[in-house]
This record gives sequence, C-alpha cells and structure tokens, in this order.
Amino acid sequence: MHEHARIAVVFSGGGTGGHLYPALALADALVALRPDVRPFFVGASRGVEARILPERGLEYLLLPVEGFRRGGGALGVDRFRALPRLGLSLLRVADLVRSLRPEAVVVTGGYAGGPAGIVAGLQGIPLVLQEQNAVPGATTRLLARWARRVHVAFPEVLPLLPARARARAVVSGNPVRPNPDLDKAYARALFSIPERAALVLVVGGSQGSRALNRTVLEAVRAVVSGALTRPEELHLLWSTGPSHFDEISQDLEALGAPAWVHATSYIADMPAALSSADLAVSRAGAMATAELLNHGIPAILVPLPSAAADHQAGNARALAEAGAAVVVSEAGLTGGALWSHVGRLAGDAELRMRMASAARERARPSAAIEIARDIASLLPSAAPRGTR
Repeated sequence: MHEHARIAVVFSGGGTGGHLYPALALADALVALRPDVRPFFVGASRGVEARILPERGLEYLLLPVEGFRRGGGALGVDRFRALPRLGLSLLRVADLVRSLRPEAVVVTGGYAGGPAGIVAGLQGIPLVLQEQNAVPGATTRLLARWARRVHVAFPEVLPLLPARARARAVVSGNPVRPNPDLDKAYARALFSIPERAALVLVVGGSQGSRALNRTVLEAVRAVVSGALTRPEELHLLWSTGPSHFDEISQDLEALGAPAWVHATSYIADMPAALSSADLAVSRAGAMATAELLNHGIPAILVPLPSAAADHQAGNARALAEAGAAVVVSEAGLTGGALWSHVGRLAGDAELRMRMASAARERARPSAAIEIARDIASLLPSAAPRGTR
C-alpha cells in the first residue's frame, strides 16, 4: 500500500517500558484490524523507547521532554530545566502533526506522552488515553479533559479521574501480548522444572530487584541451613536481572547449588514461565500484574516503594482486595516473612484455586483488541487518496 493512502495514528507514551509496551501492543492490534493505518511513535530521548523503537524499525520522533521531579528543593531546579524542554517538545509535536496529519493520537502515559496529548487536545484531534495503574498518573489527569475515551485497567481508577472524564472512561484492562495456550509440562521442560513441582516464579522486573533478590537469597540460605522448612516438591524459577545474576550464582554455589532453585539472569520466554508457575513473587507494576491476572496466577506482590505516585502499592492493594494477591511491603520484607507466605500458599491448593479464580475474574486478555476497536471507530473508513 502506498504511503499516501495510509491513515496516520500517533502513539505516545514512554519513559519506562510500563508505558511504552502498551503503546506497542495497541499499535500492533490496530494495524491487525486496519492494515491501512500508519503507526507513528512519539517518545522521550531519555526514555527506554530511544533504544527499543529503533530496534523494531518503527517510525518515531524522540523529544527532549523530561519528567518533573517531586519533592524537596530540587523541584524548582528541575522545573527550570523541564519547562523549556516541554516548550520545545510541544513545538516539535506541532510540526509533526502539520506534516503527518494524524487522524487520532493515543497516549499511554508517562511524561513522554504529555506533549502529543496536549497538542491533540488543543488542535481537536481525537485523543484516546490508556491508563495502566490503579492510581491515575499525572499525564492521564492532565489530558483526561480532552480525551474522547479514557481506557483504564483498574475500576478503582474511575472515581479518581476528573469528574468530566468519568462518563468517557471504560474499564478495558491492560494491553499485553496474547496469552498462548501452552501445555504446562512442555513449558516446564523448557526450564528443566520437574512436572510434579510446586513452582514459584520470582521476578522483579526486566532488570531484577536487588531488594527482592536479597530477600529470596536470605530465605534459600535459611532453608539450606535448616532454619526454614521447604514444602515438598517446591521449586523456584528465579529471574534475578542481568546485573545481579553473577553475584546470585556465586552465592548459590556457596550454598551447594540447591537443585530446587533455578536462577536465570532474564526470562526471554515469559509466556512459558507464566504457564509453568503455580505461584508468583513479583513487583506490582501494571503490566506484570496484568500478565499474572491473564494467566490466573496467585501472587505475592512486593510493591516498589519508589514508583511514581506509589502506583505499585495501589495496584497491589486492588488485587489483594479482589482476592487475587497477598501484599508484603518492602519495609517489612525479610526472608522469613516472605517464606511464610510462600509456604502457606504452596501448601494450600484450595486457597491457590480461589486466588486463581479471583485473578481470572479481573483478567482482561482481550484488552488490546478491544481498545484497538475503539480507536478504529474514531478513524475514517478509508484514507482520502492523495492526501497523505
């Protein structure tokens, strides 16, 4: 199809993968529905998108925009630097809109999404927001007044939105990769996990979590020494994060390399890992929790305390209240405390089944396609020939 016959849609969001990956998932789903759509990405030069968008061969514009830092005297200093960068970013997006003439702008949050959303609102371009967390971010709150639709992942967000935006909000879930139907025995074989194991998946995000790693290692050490008891057949599939793997591997070797601990630096095939797991110990990022819900996995969630607006605590609290998770604060995290939760859940199949059922009730595996259909409804039926 010739470029001039395609409909441009701008996807903007980033700074972190938690905002970028939903944009990528929505663009893929929209193009699958409407092959005449030309997705164009707008992100931040300091965000993870600066690496990922070029790797994927996508069309993009990177902006000098930065997030406003919170707290203390540093706020004013950072504001002096951030405001001019925001102004420059708005001008660059306005230039892009003039040349690209998008039919819609989709913002998935983060400071990287602000400029494109503001320009869309001011110019009357149909604007769609997608909020991943149980507490709406600053970008969502700012842009909600202009949005044609606000798609949220958690119903708890609705009363926290600006009043005029609530009528245009819908609970759609988080757009994550399709959930493949993998045979559990096959998936476990990929990681050399015994078929009969009670498998606990430990993951602290793609980069790993030092606090979580330290706590899990403390628990493993106590089990090896006999201070804690390991439930029969319990195994750990532990994603340490690339920068922590060597240190954790050495520590495990010093403990005699327990055969029930399967540590890896990074899990590339996360769908297989999720298909293998009976229980998860995880941070409470929006996309991680969406994956756990979609696979019906009971979770022990340890929210990242430094997350913006403490949104991970909000996500974890929402899932705990729904009966799908147990929340342990990092402040009170010890190997013994974590292991007591692991042992209780690993040893209670009925409780795990109830939590898995609650997780599936909150799951939205079709979120990407549902949101893409809504975006498609805002587009013209076909691109006017000769106008693009």
